[in-house]
Amino acid sequence: MNDDKGEGVAIANLIGIDGYNIVGWVYRWSTGTHAVMWDVHGPQPVSEIRPDLTEEQKQEIDFDALTRIGRGDSG
Repeated sequence: MNDDKGEGVAIANLIGIDGYNIVGWVYRWSTGTHAVMWDVHGPQPVSEIRPDLTEEQKQEIDFDALTRIGRGDSG
């Protein structure tokens, strides 16, 4: 993707609960918003973001919810 053309740029990796595998990416769009894109296996629980993001960026992508995927927690 190309930020010059109004597309997103990957800024961080989402690391799975094994602490090793990348399960998705955080993208920053030219509008300044952030979004998550999953790998081919779809949404999976996340243990951390590398490199770490600011608290505001984590809140925008709802990092807390990403850590609960598949656990049956309702919030």
